[in-house]
Amino acid sequence: MDSGLIGAIEAGGTKFILALARQDGEIVARTRVPTQTPAETFPAMAAFFGQGRQDYGPIAGFGVASFGPIDIDPASPAYGTFTTTPKPGWSGARFHDALGRFDAPIVVDTDVNGAALGEWAQGAGQGCTTLAYTTVGTGIGTGVVRDGRSLMGFSHYESGHIIPPHDSAADPFAGSCPYHGGCLEGLASGPAIERRWGRSLDQLADEPGAVELIAGYVAHLAATLVLLHMPDRLIFGGGVMKAPGLIEEVRRQTAAKLAGYVKHPRLDEGLERYIVHPGLGDDAGITGAIALGRQAIASP
Repeated sequence: MDSGLIGAIEAGGTKFILALARQDGEIVARTRVPTQTPAETFPAMAAFFGQGRQDYGPIAGFGVASFGPIDIDPASPAYGTFTTTPKPGWSGARFHDALGRFDAPIVVDTDVNGAALGEWAQGAGQGCTTLAYTTVGTGIGTGVVRDGRSLMGFSHYESGHIIPPHDSAADPFAGSCPYHGGCLEGLASGPAIERRWGRSLDQLADEPGAVELIAGYVAHLAATLVLLHMPDRLIFGGGVMKAPGLIEEVRRQTAAKLAGYVKHPRLDEGLERYIVHPGLGDDAGITGAIALGRQAIASP
């Protein structure tokens, strides 16, 4: 018998997906609330879990997969606190303050780490020891999971702010990142694409070279992930990656950048099995948040 339910939170920049699940992963209640200010969103989140506790029983642990930057070091006194996030009003907000009334352990990780964990457990990353999951959408970020645990250093990884080669003649767009200008996020995220061309990438079939240009930036990240982490598979999700022809071009350009230097059976010809779309679609994040909740319950 379950010893309690899991409260799962996928906290995104536009919406929070909330779920109450049994420890086998079965979701018994689910909703979404808009990401407004912490003063608005946190009470709505707590109200959902309060009602769930009344309807289904006690909550044994919470798993949070959140946008950031956010402190994900369990040893830090600021664990679970938003740090330099550009989202107005969220710097200094802390999940533990909002969920403390439930007197249950909380594990907080990034949204991409949560998605990576979900895909590792139940999606396109099954059977992998090390998996890298990248989202290319409103922002760009990568989560790396090994043996069911996300990797980090003194903080979480920030792959979206790697600065790739930028040929200003081929791409005169300077980049939209307020910190770095032409980093990956500033050049290839959804907002950067719309600022450059006035349309999303899936609407740019008539724009010569658009898909190839964005694929080149994404492929730079893909090749970098291979060289730094040697993951068993690369998963690329997010709205930008749904553009027709993009993932095929990312595979082609990644292989060209690696130039045959890394040889392994995992790197299949054409990288069709190595660079893939998510297997769980839009449910990767909440699946990972449930897995983080299990970690919270299992923590000593």
